Amino acid sequence: MFSCDSCGLFSLTNFIWGQHKVVARFNEIVTKQLLEGALETFKKYSVREEDIDVVWVPGSFEIGVVADRLGRSRNYHAVLCIGAVIRGDTSHYEAVANTAASGVFSAGLNSGVPCIFGVLTCDNMEQALNRAGGKSGNKGAEAAVTAIEMASLFEHHLK
Repeated sequence: MFSCDSCGLFSLTNFIWGQHKVVARFNEIVTKQLLEGALETFKKYSVREEDIDVVWVPGSFEIGVVADRLGRSRNYHAVLCIGAVIRGDTSHYEAVANTAASGVFSAGLNSGVPCIFGVLTCDNMEQALNRAGGKSGNKGAEAAVTAIEMASLFEHHLK
């Protein structure tokens, strides 16, 4: 089975940040855990819950276009994109993983807002779960720290 993504964009709005999260529903068992890790990290860094928006998209393939639209809205200081692409028996994995990565990268360049790539690309579900709170930590939490760092950098040094 090919598991595309549960992708998410996060946005912190009114606070100094303005953060948006885009989360893919595909592979939701993984993406929900990544989202939980990100939300816990934002809370740890005193980002208010009301300053965070979560947008669910069908899969990782769709993350880039939504991230671009959110960035261009100028309502957010960062967009955190969360998803999980899990290798299957076809070449579809490469297409989705590459499109997700280039879409998030392009969204950041085109919008001028940091768009953070928090999409797992894994060979199997076990590997994905290990990276979503298992043996390898929670990559959603790590991506949230990156979003905070980039929002701060843009806010204080790159205006």
